[in-house]
Amino acid sequence: MSFLRRRSATPAGPDFDVLAMDPGDWPGNLGAGLLPAPDGSCQGVYLRYDLFGGRGPAMIIGNLPEGSPAREVAEGEVPFEVAQLLVALGNDEEVTVVGVEDVPVMQGDNLLIVRRLKLSEGRISCVQFDRSDNVLVTIAAWDRPITDDLYALLKPLPAELFQQG
Repeated sequence: MSFLRRRSATPAGPDFDVLAMDPGDWPGNLGAGLLPAPDGSCQGVYLRYDLFGGRGPAMIIGNLPEGSPAREVAEGEVPFEVAQLLVALGNDEEVTVVGVEDVPVMQGDNLLIVRRLKLSEGRISCVQFDRSDNVLVTIAAWDRPITDDLYALLKPLPAELFQQG
C-alpha cells in the first residue's frame, strides 16, 4: 500500500491517512470517532457504517497508528472495533477470539496479509491488516461476511472529513 503516507500538515483530525470506504459510496448513515491522546494527538479513527436505519451498525472500520493504546489487547480479547460494534448493538454478552487465520489478499498491485479473526459470536466477522505506514486497519461487520471485494473499496479519505468545523 505504497500510496499511503503520513500527512505533513496536521489537520484538526488524525495525522495519518484514514483508509475506509468513501462515505459517498455508502447508502446508509456514517459516523466517525477520533481517539484522542492526553496531548491532543490522534490515537486512532473508527468509522461506523449503518445500513439498518438507526437500528445498529453494519460495519466498523478502525485505523489505529503504531503506539495507540487501543491496539494493545490481551490474548483472546476482541479488537477495539469489535467492542465498539457490540456496544453500538447493545450486545453485552462476552465475546472472545477463538482462532486466527492469515490469508493473502491482492488489493490492486499490493499484497495484503489479512488476519481473519474467528470469534465466539458467529454473527460478527472481523479482519485486520497492517498498512505500509504501520497503521492497523480492523474491519468488524455484523451479520455479514467480509469478502475480498471489500478491500477494493478501501481508499484514503480526505483530511477535510475529520476537521472540526
